[in-house]
Amino acid sequence: MKLQGKVAIVTGGASGIGRGIAARFAEEGAQVVVADRDVEGRRDWASGTSIRFIRCDVTQEDQIAALIASVDDEFGRLDVLVNNAGAPTSPAGVRDVEAADWDAGMALHLRAHVLGMKYATPVMERARSGSIVNTASIAGLQSGLGPLIYSVAKAAVIHLTKQAAVDLAPSGVRVNSVCPGWIATPIFGRGARSEEDQETIIAAVSSVAPRLQPLAISGIPSELAAAYLFLASDESRFVTGANMLVDGGLLASPAHAGAALPTVLSALASRGVGR
Repeated sequence: MKLQGKVAIVTGGASGIGRGIAARFAEEGAQVVVADRDVEGRRDWASGTSIRFIRCDVTQEDQIAALIASVDDEFGRLDVLVNNAGAPTSPAGVRDVEAADWDAGMALHLRAHVLGMKYATPVMERARSGSIVNTASIAGLQSGLGPLIYSVAKAAVIHLTKQAAVDLAPSGVRVNSVCPGWIATPIFGRGARSEEDQETIIAAVSSVAPRLQPLAISGIPSELAAAYLFLASDESRFVTGANMLVDGGLLASPAHAGAALPTVLSALASRGVGR
């Protein structure tokens, strides 16, 4: 019960990595608020007494502000914020990128993190403690592991984390990030909305993931959640400004890293799913 008595918000918690994080936090004693624009994703949380759902589009500042205010009003505190909401971006390279796609990708994957911290920090500062965990990506550390917009946004998240950690340290608020590797979630399939499509994507990524990194296993959200749990809990009270790499050793092996994205895309194409 490492989060006993704590209140946590997990954005993008209706599916994928966020869902695994929310479930693990609840198991560890936290009162968890799942914030997501996917209203359908709330149905499985209905029976959980320590998990509740608030619809929130994190690309809208007023909705982020309302989310934090609602949690503060209900619980009188906020101990953990996981900025995790994300979605596939346009696959366009620098020659073809559209300004609207760029702005949308940055709003979701970067600006939402900034605004989440902006509104959460005053609540955390009252207790002079708190943990903010930002979801970055291996694509933010090395080129060729994701599309342009997504990769640049995630690289910015890593540096944002360091800047915010220094800024907020005097108030007792810690800020760290996590870089997941190839975790089997629907984010790899652009435009996949049906459960059938999502299951196909997860199966495709799971089938090739053991060949993508030195550790020949398929990463799953529930395992990745352990990294977030450590950073959210008091066990990491001396850790801030850090970026935790959870990738099965992929970035430690240039040969694996170079072949990873083409392998995933090929697996998706073979099952009729495009990016």
